[in-house]
Amino acid sequence: MARIAAAAAAFASPGENLAGVLVCEPLDGRRVYLCAYESAAGHAWLALDDDGGPVEDRLLVRKAASLAALCEVAEESAGGGDLDDLRGRLAALREREAPTGIEEAEEAASALARTLELETRIACTPYLDAIGAAARRLERALGDGGRSPFAAAMQQAMPAVEELTAEVERRYKGRFT
Repeated sequence: MARIAAAAAAFASPGENLAGVLVCEPLDGRRVYLCAYESAAGHAWLALDDDGGPVEDRLLVRKAASLAALCEVAEESAGGGDLDDLRGRLAALREREAPTGIEEAEEAASALARTLELETRIACTPYLDAIGAAARRLERALGDGGRSPFAAAMQQAMPAVEELTAEVERRYKGRFT
């Protein structure tokens, strides 16, 4: 990441700062680093390849931006949006009432937390799937066998994901071939 951050910083325009780098694998393990820049004029974006060069493939940049946004929404939505609070409430419920199935719910919440606490997060389909599976396991352990609140949150976020993807394309610092 330090190597890519240094490469990304070299593409900053005067008055622009590198605000962040998101690591994505949108296609077949091909790594893309989606770099966000900030300035008084707003945000700009640039995707870099593993060699630190600008990505010129518009479709690849769009897929990386969309996947990064989806992973961000999934992380924020899983477990009802406040997993630490939920885990605390489950522990308190176990202590007070010890209802049947509480251990399963606590383990499902812990498994989701482990999924979200990965050291290096790479926005990729397997990571997104792992969050979804862990969130659904928790929902079922909590007795929600019907429509998934996590799936509903992901569906509701699609317009925002599409808008971010469009912004990355509109405010792209590189050129597309």
